[in-house]
Amino acid sequence: MRAWLAALLWVWSALAGAETWRFALIGDVPYSEHERRELPKMLEAIADAQVDFVAHVGDIKSSRERCDDSLFEERKALFNASRAPFVLVAGDNEWTDCRRTNAGFYRPLERLAKLRSLFWSSDRSLGQRQIALERQPGPYPEQARFRLGPVLFVTLNVPGSDNNWGMGSEPQPEFLTRNPAVLAWVREGFALARRENLAGIVFLMQANPDFKLFALGLPHHGFRDLLETLRSETLDFPGQVLLVHGDTHYHRIDQPLLGPKGEAITRFTRVETYGYPLMGWVKGYIDTASPALFRFESHSWATRGLW
Repeated sequence: MRAWLAALLWVWSALAGAETWRFALIGDVPYSEHERRELPKMLEAIADAQVDFVAHVGDIKSSRERCDDSLFEERKALFNASRAPFVLVAGDNEWTDCRRTNAGFYRPLERLAKLRSLFWSSDRSLGQRQIALERQPGPYPEQARFRLGPVLFVTLNVPGSDNNWGMGSEPQPEFLTRNPAVLAWVREGFALARRENLAGIVFLMQANPDFKLFALGLPHHGFRDLLETLRSETLDFPGQVLLVHGDTHYHRIDQPLLGPKGEAITRFTRVETYGYPLMGWVKGYIDTASPALFRFESHSWATRGLW
């Protein structure tokens, strides 16, 4: 009886000391006029859910839309209207794919510079309420990090289309310049999380790095170093690791990263956000009472986007 009572008291005390934080994940939206009209309503619903922030993992327009200043400025106003703090990650539709004729035939790096001046020029998030961000020193201010409870969140500029590797067997200069900064920011994030004994770390990026090909030993050129770094750092980190991305418009929550011997790394979780033509958002919880640390609720938005 005493042992049972002691166990019950321990559970009560653990629950009393537990803490919970909430965040929202979206991406690949809005892609149409219909979604543009619906997104403010969805952001209102997200704010009503009492989240600590919203993260958009990139692609703030369809690849068919022009990458004009006016569109970028309109999106900034939309995101700044969010009642919850709003963190934006770089997506390929708004810079690497702007070279396409129907997107305006822009120079990608010129469009990335414009995005930096609009969205990532200060040490604060977007939104009516803002949170402080620590930006990576140097030429990549779109890469940032911030804390929520016992978890470090890290944003990465990893766009779709093979991380902007290029069409040939050799990488293009932009990739060769940016990718080392991405890998350094990943390693610095893990080092900080270990140093501060954090319970978890979350990486937010746009591209789907294709874990299936990586498991087969056939990763895309642009993602090989990133996935190898994530794997080695995760194996050396005692906490939970979460990777959030968009890109392929297939909402899922799984554990796709395998160890060197093909074993599942159960401390690594992947969340892919909703994407056109299905709108929706994912509510994430940080729960210190749970061994898994993270738990999720998927919220589809009852509408289909239309071009």
